[in-house]
Amino acid sequence: MTAAGTAVRDRVRRTPRRRASRERRAPVLSRFPLPARLVGYAVVLGLGLLYLLPFVLQLVTGFKTDPDAAAHPLALLPTTPTTAAYQRLFGLSRASEGVPFLRWLSNSALVAVLVTAGRVLFDSMAGYALARLRFRGRSVLFGFVLSVMAVPGVALLIPKFLVLNTFGLFDTYTGMILPLLVDAAGIFIMKQFFESVPREVEEAARVDGAGVFRIFWSVVLPMARPALITLTILSFQGSWNEFTHFLVSTQSGQYETLTTGLARFVSGGLGGGTQYPLKLTAALLSTIPVAALFFCFQRYFVSGANEGAVKE
Repeated sequence: MTAAGTAVRDRVRRTPRRRASRERRAPVLSRFPLPARLVGYAVVLGLGLLYLLPFVLQLVTGFKTDPDAAAHPLALLPTTPTTAAYQRLFGLSRASEGVPFLRWLSNSALVAVLVTAGRVLFDSMAGYALARLRFRGRSVLFGFVLSVMAVPGVALLIPKFLVLNTFGLFDTYTGMILPLLVDAAGIFIMKQFFESVPREVEEAARVDGAGVFRIFWSVVLPMARPALITLTILSFQGSWNEFTHFLVSTQSGQYETLTTGLARFVSGGLGGGTQYPLKLTAALLSTIPVAALFFCFQRYFVSGANEGAVKE
């Protein structure tokens, strides 16, 4: 058979496989008739709009006056648009006394950044030690980490307060940050990732004379980018939205974060009246950093765990 005939035969053999592969990759809705697909798209669009409706109302209410928000809470257009709520939150009006939003924001940002950095460092080191190092009691220690994940946080509130008060850490930034620097769930995530890394990578580095920490820091950790980004997102979100820990570790308004400040605000501790525009605007602004972080790194959130590993 000539070379041209062989090429044609190979092309014919590969065509069904390619068609089957394209069919497997096709969206589920594309396999149904057009009317069924239109109904499916309409249902998905309706559910999406229903999910976004509370956020739209929250955004619109921020531009309403207090009487307008109380009289028409579900209106999608303000009767008399105003930016008074934003001016009060950012201290641009004389009525901004009693709403220290910028202090809440700075405290939350400080705690979230430091806690996230600490968790990424310490959780990755602990996960690598549990995954690769051989030492006595490793299984018991890992079982202890898993048991910590099963304990509800509410059960630790009183012991946490007693420990912080005994060591003089109550109502300090150290008391707010230090107990959150290590997370059992983060250790578990990193351990599971490091166990999926081929040992040949570490053995090659060990042959070149690298020590344990050098292998971890220069070889294995750069390969853990998907897991590290996942841990960063979860740690930042958890520390930014943390409430119960700050409730038992602080008392004065100087250390209030967005969660504790908004809780006192909603409960009426910062003035009378409904103040719906002010409250909903503050709640909306507090969700922006977490949402922005997630949307910036969402493609890494579900990416493969073995990126950069040895291929056979």
